[in-house]
Amino acid sequence: MVFGARISLAVALLATAVSVGVGITIGGLSALAPRPVTAVLLGITDFALALPRVVVLLLLAALWQPSAALIVLTLGLTGWMPVARLTYAETLSHLDRPYAEGSRALGAGPIRLFLTHLLPNVALPLLTAATLGLGNAITLEAGLSFLGLGVQPPATSWGTLIASGRDTVVNAPWVGLVPGLALVLVVVSATLVADGFETRSATEAARVR
Repeated sequence: MVFGARISLAVALLATAVSVGVGITIGGLSALAPRPVTAVLLGITDFALALPRVVVLLLLAALWQPSAALIVLTLGLTGWMPVARLTYAETLSHLDRPYAEGSRALGAGPIRLFLTHLLPNVALPLLTAATLGLGNAITLEAGLSFLGLGVQPPATSWGTLIASGRDTVVNAPWVGLVPGLALVLVVVSATLVADGFETRSATEAARVR
């Protein structure tokens, strides 16, 4: 159970970090780049959003030998689009704020402006998206591992533990029930934390207005 939690959480955290990193990069570039570049980046983002994530994950898992590293990459590279869209929208909404205009007047370039001034001011909405993405990544990793397309033995995760409980559902139902409850608890906790970030973000936005 402990080892399963460690692997599931590690995979989900790393995948979320990949998603957030890629999403912030593409979203920031979309907001600050010239219009042709913005159009291309947003087009790529919209196309990726239109793809069914679960189908893409199943296809990639079937094409390559399943492993924890592959799951991290596939989850990360199929989950960055909402973060990119949010980063783009939030960055645009802050570009005309006095602090951003003052930074540009002092000679700050786009990269410095984004990293030093814009990104810290849009961090709360991004934290909300990242926390929701973490819960989603945990669920998807468990689903893939349950189907045998995720973490492979001798490693174990909550998904493989739940799958192993199918054979003992009558005599020892706790084998699959306990990791299942742990999975639900973590996902619900992530959702509640995201709600807290969202409430705080809305409060700060109202205060600025």
